[in-house]
Amino acid sequence: MLRLGHDLGIDLGTANTLIYMRGRGLVLNEPSVVAIDVQEKRVLAVGKDAQEMAGKTPSDIVAVRPLRDGVVADFTVTEHMLQHFIMRAIRRRGFTRFRAVIGVPSGSTEVERRAVMDAALAIGARLVRVIEEPMAAAIGAGLPVHEPVGSMVVDIGGGTTDVAVISLGGIVERHSSKVAGDHMDAAITHYIRRAHNVLIGERTAERIKRTIGSAMEVPYLEPMTVAGRNLVNGLPVSLDIEPEEIRNALAESVNHIVEAVLHTLERTPPELTADIMERGIVLTGGGAMLHGLADLIAKETRIPTRLCDDPFGVVAQGTGMALEMLDRLERSNALVG
Repeated sequence: MLRLGHDLGIDLGTANTLIYMRGRGLVLNEPSVVAIDVQEKRVLAVGKDAQEMAGKTPSDIVAVRPLRDGVVADFTVTEHMLQHFIMRAIRRRGFTRFRAVIGVPSGSTEVERRAVMDAALAIGARLVRVIEEPMAAAIGAGLPVHEPVGSMVVDIGGGTTDVAVISLGGIVERHSSKVAGDHMDAAITHYIRRAHNVLIGERTAERIKRTIGSAMEVPYLEPMTVAGRNLVNGLPVSLDIEPEEIRNALAESVNHIVEAVLHTLERTPPELTADIMERGIVLTGGGAMLHGLADLIAKETRIPTRLCDDPFGVVAQGTGMALEMLDRLERSNALVG
């Protein structure tokens, strides 16, 4: 008999993997990064240890993300990464039979979903189901997904932004885009290179986004000093970045996300739109933490918009909670597997 604690909810994200264990809550939060020795073709480190190697390794060692845009790009490396994370989560050696629900972007294909399921089955899962991330986010945020009322979720992860309208246990309307957190980081890197002739690292760009990135003018943000490499002379350099610069650098990404919300609302049945206007829009995912984004969406849609209590961990929590309602979710076709 499988013990209760070995039921896992997994948010297998492009940027981070989070694991929720039934009865214990969130037990793992690690970067979705693997360090590989190219010559010997073996995994050297996974998660935070691998991320620390990024940009600091010799040429025969590379730090890679085995998932792109929220789906499996390298099956073998993803399998290694999942094995490592699950073994750490359950704190046991060897394989353990467990049940798992895994969150996937709403725009993922059948082939991509099967690749995620096969990766979990290959490391000992006795039952695997996949659930679309906005549905998992809605469950984790405590929205009434099984009731005959409309709820709108905007889940902004590292690789994808998923907008969904949910009612009666299913997704009524959806929109998935590859403009999300990683796209914002790339926009910041590109801007600083173009405007200041300075090259910054991936992690520096993310830190800039989290610290002074914004969707609209926010008075409490202060200039930030960052380090990089001068592209003219190749020497290390530090520079002060103004919040307004980063707001302008992110404008295209932000506008794309706002347009996705408006587009989804336009296609939503009037009865559900009325519910959403009354209940508001809920933002989830790490990218939703961008300063001022909730206020901008509220301004553009004229619908109250709020950030959920735990935007970073809400999808993982929702996948774990889905284990407690498997039959109900399967009846409404919210689960695949």
